[in-house]
Amino acid sequence: MTDSIPSRVLITGGAGFLGLHVARKFAEHGVDDILLLDIAPFARHEYPDQCRFVQGDVRDTELLDALADRDSLDAVVHGAAALPLWEPAEIYDINIRGTLNVLATCERHQIPRMLFISSTAVYGVPERHPLYEDDPLEGVGAYGESKIEAERICNSYRDFGLCVPIIRPKTFIGIERLGVFQILYDWIESGKKIPIIGDGSNRYQLLEVEDLAESIWLASSAAEDKANDTFNIGATEFSSVADDVGAVCTYAGTGARPLSTPAGPVKLALRNFERAGLSPLYEWVYGTADKDSYVDVSKAQENLEWTPQYSNADALIRSYRWYIDNKETIQQGTGVTHRIAWDQGILRIFKTFL
Repeated sequence: MTDSIPSRVLITGGAGFLGLHVARKFAEHGVDDILLLDIAPFARHEYPDQCRFVQGDVRDTELLDALADRDSLDAVVHGAAALPLWEPAEIYDINIRGTLNVLATCERHQIPRMLFISSTAVYGVPERHPLYEDDPLEGVGAYGESKIEAERICNSYRDFGLCVPIIRPKTFIGIERLGVFQILYDWIESGKKIPIIGDGSNRYQLLEVEDLAESIWLASSAAEDKANDTFNIGATEFSSVADDVGAVCTYAGTGARPLSTPAGPVKLALRNFERAGLSPLYEWVYGTADKDSYVDVSKAQENLEWTPQYSNADALIRSYRWYIDNKETIQQGTGVTHRIAWDQGILRIFKTFL
């Protein structure tokens, strides 16, 4: 199906969890020149030999122009974004102005394709599932709202003739994913009861980062009439939250097990802890944890010929296993990226009682 395999690609947000895996995936598919841009430093030894590194900001238009002038790019994968724990003003500035800058650079320098990594957070917390790409958009908080506005800008550039695939991934995990999932893995390793908001019967779709990276590759190389669209990406095999968390607990063999909790009081407590700066869990995490949350991925399967390889349970177990094998070298942090372990705050106190 592919007819425009890129040979020179820019990945923004290249130092992040997704950027690393996209770089590896593109190298695996034979891309011989991969340029990575991020405001964060790079762990260069983790990347394929085809990679080059630039530390900088997508809000710096002069830098973007300089990179485009120096390199005849075939495509840009725009993954740079401020995450929900950042200040709202910074989220809007990076996620909206940064996306506009990248699109404008592609237009000025005739870069034919710009892939935008959005989020299923654009759907808000609807009652009906599965969600389809043409369903109403209602973002939760600054992050969801900023992704909706960035998508709107992407759509406007399609009218200018630019091919702009929009990828809406579910929460993705995998090897080297930490953040909020490291808290889960720490509790499982310790053999604790794992509090689940609600009774755990809801279905919450996840996504293995390998499957996400493959979808991005396919969107970068598919024919324009197939790729120039918006795509939900998520696992096709997933069960209830209780079953999927239980599968990791069973794999770990530590005695950990899911524990149902009353959704209303727990979410109220977590909201108060968040506002007081005592918990790293933000509203999108705890606010949707007791709800069904899954999307239809048939458009990606049809247009991109994409087939996910991993179930929710597979993805969780792969990520947990990597955590156990590498926990002694894991960087500690404050919760602004997915590649560091978050400070558990007041949650550490609750852990002692479970």
